[in-house]
Amino acid sequence: MHTVLEQPALARLVTPDYEEVPVRVTLRYTSADPFAVHIDFPPAASADDEGVTWTFARTLLAEGLTAPTGIGDVHIWPCGPTRTVVELHSPYGMAMILFGRAALHRFLRRSFTVVAPGGEDLEPVLDDGLASLLGGV
Repeated sequence: MHTVLEQPALARLVTPDYEEVPVRVTLRYTSADPFAVHIDFPPAASADDEGVTWTFARTLLAEGLTAPTGIGDVHIWPCGPTRTVVELHSPYGMAMILFGRAALHRFLRRSFTVVAPGGEDLEPVLDDGLASLLGGV
């Protein structure tokens, strides 16, 4: 049986004019995908009025709370003493979201009670990866 952890959070989407627009998101973690965290955005926060989910490494989020980190599509860094920036890149553009650091810390602590860091089971991930690469051969 897999455990799913969801935590609503109020974030601020930074517009191209550097205005901050409040947006309610859901931070999500599941023991079925123990290396990842998910940020679910509501339909109103997307260009096509459909909900959007971003998935990235839980370790990336943990590291980004204390120092700039990230490669590729997701970058995270501390912003002052109380906020954290999550920058998301897609073919459609870039989004910069400000979170209260305390909310992200609380979410990570809760995720660590579901699956402790280093306690992730690699076997299902490897099996799924090999099956995907081999295409059922």
